[in-house]
Formats: sequence, structure tokens, C-alpha cells
Amino acid sequence: MNLKEAFRYQNRLQSLMDEARTILNTEDNVTVQKVTVMKKQVMPDAENETRIQEVPSQYADRINDVVGFLVWLLSEHEKLTQSIRRTKNALKIDMDGEISLNRQRQEIASVLRGMTALRNSERTVIGGGRGYRFNAEGNQVTYVCDLQKVTTINFDRKMVRNTAAELERRSDAVSQAIDECAINHQVDYNCLFDVNDGFDEVFEVYMEQKK
Repeated sequence: MNLKEAFRYQNRLQSLMDEARTILNTEDNVTVQKVTVMKKQVMPDAENETRIQEVPSQYADRINDVVGFLVWLLSEHEKLTQSIRRTKNALKIDMDGEISLNRQRQEIASVLRGMTALRNSERTVIGGGRGYRFNAEGNQVTYVCDLQKVTTINFDRKMVRNTAAELERRSDAVSQAIDECAINHQVDYNCLFDVNDGFDEVFEVYMEQKK
């Protein structure tokens, strides 16, 4: 598989681990609840009624296997992660570093694009001015007047626009290089199931491996 496929497979392993953990983290799955209705307390001739509480997962009676399945998934995740690391180390670029830097480039470019959208403006806010004054009798009273608001940009719009454009060009070029690496470089890993298989299907693959 290439790097792109390996990343997808890695994410699938993680989601399967999350599902297995959810089963094991649910107390009703890992315990047996026996409930007895003590009818004899109120009706001496009646029999107490005992039932086993229903469980939320079909795997509740296979918990030991689910534990083993989770550890198996973790082992496969570790193998794949190590193989991905070896492939990345052979690349001409630091993929993880460039992905992080590209995120920063895009965020900064977005800020700069927002700045270039600003315009000089002037507007009047009716009744926006308020304060206190003394009237003819010397008493302090409030007053209301219009407010004029003038907005002027205090930066070089052309420089900011050009900087944003350059960051975007750099980001696009790096993204293309990352995509090429992800597609053209292979990861040494043997897939044990299809990435689209569901939890039940992968669990059965594990059970077959266990045999």
C-alpha cells in the first residue's frame, strides 16, 4: 500500500480500537446482572422470579475475546505506525513538519485575506453619542447626539495582499509535494482485512488468526 492508503488503514485501526474500548468500558457488558423479584415476601405461595438482565452488546458473552481483539488491533497499529515512520524517514521532505507548517501558512493567509477585505469608511450613528452637561439652571442632565465614525486602514493593503498570495502559492506547492509523496511511496505492511470491513468482519478475521 502507498502512504495515503496506509494513513487510511491506520485511521480504521484506530476506529476499531475505539469501538472495542466502548464495549469494554460499558459495565453491563463486562458484568452479569441477576435480578430476583422477591415475590415470596408479599405472597407466601408465590415463587421468586429470577432473570438475567439484558446486555447492550452482542459481544458481552465474548469479553475475553474482545480484550484479545483490542490488543491485536493495537499490535497491528504499532506495526503499521513503525512502517509508516520508516517510509517517511526515506522521504526528501519532512512530511509531518510540512503538514504542520502548511496549516500555519493557510491560517495566516486567511487572516491577511480578512484584512484586505477591510475598507476606509465613514458613517453616522444616529443617537450614538451620549454624555452629561449642565443646563441653564446648573443642573447636570444627560444629552444625546449623533456620532460620526471614521474608519481608516493603517496598513499597506498591496503588501498584505501580495503576502497572502505568496503564502497560498507556497501552501499549494507543498500540498502537491505531500500528495505526491503519499501516492508514490510504499509502506511495507501486510493488510489482514479490507479497510471497509465492519467491526464484526474484522473480529472474525482476528478469531481465525487466533486459531
